[in-house]
Amino acid sequence: MGYDDVLPHLGSFGPYQRRIFFLVCLPAISCAFHKLAGVFLLAKPDHRCLLPFEADNATFVSDPDFPPNMTYPWDAVNSKWSTCERLQANFTSQYFEAGIPANHSVSCEKWVYDDTMYVSSTVTEWDLVCSKSWLSATSDALFMVGVLLGSIIFGHMSDKLGRKPIFFASLVIQVIFGVLAGIAPEYLTYTISRIVVGATTSGVFLVAYVLAMEMVGPSWRLFAGTIMMMFFSVGYMLTAAFAYFFPGWRALQIALTLPGLLFLCYWWFIPESARWLLSKRRKEDAIANIQKAAAENKVTIPTEVLDNLIEPETKEDIDKPAPSLFDLFKYPNLRKKSLLIFFDWFVNSGTYYGLSWNTNNLGGNILLNFVISGAVEIPAYTFLLLTLNRWGRKTILCGCMLMAGTMLLLTMAVPEDKNWLIILLAMLGKLAITASYGTIYIFSAEQFPTVIRNVGLGAASMVARFGGILAPYINFLGDIWKPFPMIIFGAMAFAGGLLSLFLPETLNQTLPDTVAEGERFGLKKNKDLDMGNSEEMVELKNHTNGDVRKSEEA
Repeated sequence: MGYDDVLPHLGSFGPYQRRIFFLVCLPAISCAFHKLAGVFLLAKPDHRCLLPFEADNATFVSDPDFPPNMTYPWDAVNSKWSTCERLQANFTSQYFEAGIPANHSVSCEKWVYDDTMYVSSTVTEWDLVCSKSWLSATSDALFMVGVLLGSIIFGHMSDKLGRKPIFFASLVIQVIFGVLAGIAPEYLTYTISRIVVGATTSGVFLVAYVLAMEMVGPSWRLFAGTIMMMFFSVGYMLTAAFAYFFPGWRALQIALTLPGLLFLCYWWFIPESARWLLSKRRKEDAIANIQKAAAENKVTIPTEVLDNLIEPETKEDIDKPAPSLFDLFKYPNLRKKSLLIFFDWFVNSGTYYGLSWNTNNLGGNILLNFVISGAVEIPAYTFLLLTLNRWGRKTILCGCMLMAGTMLLLTMAVPEDKNWLIILLAMLGKLAITASYGTIYIFSAEQFPTVIRNVGLGAASMVARFGGILAPYINFLGDIWKPFPMIIFGAMAFAGGLLSLFLPETLNQTLPDTVAEGERFGLKKNKDLDMGNSEEMVELKNHTNGDVRKSEEA
């Protein structure tokens, strides 16, 4: 027996579970602050070269006595006056009155920034423009490296030491390094601090997500997981509100960090996961948690159920080899499905974060674009709640990725003066990719066999982080040609949608438990029979001690 045997008596989503669930959803808002703050912390406002005769506190608007055509070379690629070079001119009124053009240009040494929207950002403070503009993309990319490392480190530690201590350790580290990033004296300290903060978002959000999933019944997991993602979307939109009230980047970074202190009081309200306690054979602690939940839910757990929560370990369980990631690549069908799933995670993560971080480049009102980009996630998740268990995972995943790809690719056909249409298409693409990103979680979990499900999901999540790492550099290509990022994200999403057609549907299907069943899952019957005597199937039968034969008899 196990925790699932308690749920029929305890209730799948009773008052106790609802209270804890709401509490663990709130930190998702804080994690959204940190993951999306880079849009404002690394904002690059309009800028121009500081001319030799200007004071360091010069305003962005140029002196009308010195027209742009006489002070800056023309950037034909971006159809504007250069922001990285100035003409080497003799800056005197007599020179300009004579109308004599300068014959060569030089690189800017200092810049003047438009402070209409941003009082300051890391870009304006450390001049991360022109030849150093790649540093801002690198900072966002390294933040996602931190997210990747955090998912590995904190995920392993939460399995070993428990959900609760790792959740709170992540919170404390997040607050410390979040404040440190806000007072960083230079780029390196800021970036290292943000890497650590990125790692802690995994420790906070993923552990909170696991806590929520481990305490609710199977029929409520889709609802619980989707609602938690909606809380993340709320944090997404609130980030813009913070940016409005704190236009300076240092105040903004600290303001986004301090709410994390509120969650430290959870120590007295959030219990350790009963499932984790049972997995570590801490029966008495698990029973204490279950009895507390039963009291709040006003139910009684039968004594025989509690007495049989943990079955004695058998020698077969102890000697059973641990599943390996390599098992996913030993056999052709599992290998094909795994590679397709990994690609989908890469595309969804890269496109989602790429679009989220690209709102500054869409034109129009930057804060409004950002809020809309977060707001479209709510109908996307609502759509999943209404359709995922009706239309099927494959239909939703393929359809949403194809829609996202189509919307984003269409932006390259929109004239530059129709900026509202570019924003509309980008937001429709964001809505669609959010829905597909939400689908890939449950679809992947149902594709991998039970014995290797956690390993497969962990590997898929790691691949997704690489998509997030590359996203800032793809957005950086917008400095070369503005439509570039949308075209790349759109092409990847469209390709992912087409390739996902080769994955089997999992809705209302008996999910695979063994590696053998995972290899057979999704194969056509005639092809399945043809594989019966292949070397791979012979090896697979030996590997699983005849599981294939047993499933055929069933």
